[in-house]
Amino acid sequence: MRALLIVDVQNDFCEGGSLAVAGGAAVASKITDYLKNNAGDYSLIVASRDWHDANSSNEGHFAIDGAEPDFVDSWPPHCVSGSTGADYHPNLDQTFIGVHVQKGMGHASYSAFEGITTDGRTLEQVLSDAQVTALDVVGIATDYCVLASALDARKTGIAVTVLTEMCAGIAVASTDAALAQLQQAGCAVVTSVA
Repeated sequence: MRALLIVDVQNDFCEGGSLAVAGGAAVASKITDYLKNNAGDYSLIVASRDWHDANSSNEGHFAIDGAEPDFVDSWPPHCVSGSTGADYHPNLDQTFIGVHVQKGMGHASYSAFEGITTDGRTLEQVLSDAQVTALDVVGIATDYCVLASALDARKTGIAVTVLTEMCAGIAVASTDAALAQLQQAGCAVVTSVA
């Protein structure tokens, strides 16, 4: 069985958000267009979201109380649970999504495999229950959460393909390094899809 994982296509990670990635809104549109033509190719479509606690440093993940974020381990507050910034970007058609994973509740969390579904299961459990053997990964940001999620998927033995046309990274150098790391880990990296 083949599944699609849509990583963190949220308002705060798109243009105008508190931690915007250039091209994020376009990625949301590309994913929706892709799903209109290809959703039937997948037995399961999963989407993850950062879902951080309000009024908390989330174990140092947020720079708070006037501290400057280092953009490595600490970040500006983003994707606070229940906020507009944590919502999926409006260009992403949510009707295709069968399973929602929330991550980062009270702590830093980059991989969708660190989150839980609305019914309390891990992503690994969801994929195992659905007998998924191949996973396509898209979303934001290539060099952080897409990278971490794809690497964790690969560790489970699933065949992983990252569809870069539907990803957006923070910086060219770190995105290139992430794609090289993914390939080294045995993930396929596909730059264009029909």
